[in-house]
Amino acid sequence: MTKLRLGINIDHVATVRNARGEGYPDPVRAAEIALAAGADGITAHLREDRRHISDADIDALALITKRRGRPLNLEMAVTREMEAIALAHRPHAACLVPERREEVTTEGGLDVAGGHNTIAPVVARLAGAGIRVSCFVDPDLSQVAAASACGAQVVELHTGAYCQAVRERAPGAETLLETLKSAAREARRLGLEVHAGHGIDYETVKPIAAIPEFRELNIGHFLIGEAIFIGLGPAIQRMRALMDQARASSGELAEAMQR
Repeated sequence: MTKLRLGINIDHVATVRNARGEGYPDPVRAAEIALAAGADGITAHLREDRRHISDADIDALALITKRRGRPLNLEMAVTREMEAIALAHRPHAACLVPERREEVTTEGGLDVAGGHNTIAPVVARLAGAGIRVSCFVDPDLSQVAAASACGAQVVELHTGAYCQAVRERAPGAETLLETLKSAAREARRLGLEVHAGHGIDYETVKPIAAIPEFRELNIGHFLIGEAIFIGLGPAIQRMRALMDQARASSGELAEAMQR
């Protein structure tokens, strides 16, 4: 089975830095540690209010990821300002996400179906600049279809509802996992590369990583929190190991079923 990539979101290193207005901890240093620990790429969300990642961070992250030959995934709202920044830096990938000033973190997927006429031209301009465009959507078949229709090459499925249900021991967790599986299958059927992210931790990563259609997981907040206790490198290495174990087990099961 294809190796599952791990993208590390370093936003909340910047959150800690900005809490005191100091120059530390440095999210660029966190990105370097993440890559050394086995991350396949770096994700950063440049919000309109600059609550964590700054323009200078994006400048520096673009340089170090290019130097290390690793991808930078720029999460961005669908605005003219963010489009201009993406076109100026030309990161490997841009993930279009919803953004509301009052939210603590991204609370749901982008409404691509409802915003097609706004989103499709942005996708076209970014893709025309050689940027791989992803839409971050809830695991809803209509949103997956809309992402394909607007020209995105990748869809990233929002895993937050499933992960929260698992942590709360809610009875609907397995149903939410099946919804993720169904959306992932439909995305692949439509020719999209399929990623996943939001809320993933050590407890929830294995069921998600075992879904064969997924090619990349983007994980941030949990790992930055875990780093306080065991260090960022070890936290990432453990997550990587759990992903690989789930992938290997899933591959073995698939082979057994084909015999």
